[in-house]
Amino acid sequence: MTRTFTQRVRTAATAGWWAILIAVLWVSFAWLGNLAIQHFRPEWIRVLWGREVTWAQINWIMLMFVAVIKVILFTVVIVTIWLTIWGRQLGKLGDS
Repeated sequence: MTRTFTQRVRTAATAGWWAILIAVLWVSFAWLGNLAIQHFRPEWIRVLWGREVTWAQINWIMLMFVAVIKVILFTVVIVTIWLTIWGRQLGKLGDS
């Protein structure tokens, strides 16, 4: 393998880890915001969603949103781990 390709794979793995870090922070802030909204239950949130929507429905939708994001994030973690291992193996092959 060429050194350029190995460097690109390692760079993709590094970018993946940064994307995971940013996504985890984003999901954490979104979840904390959801907990704050569920605690205070401001009326303007129901106005944004529609007055016929109950707080139980809003909570269920937000829970499903975070769950789907976590499943997607898990997939990204698996791919990033694979890229990291592959980049290391390519580096070992290139050194020998």
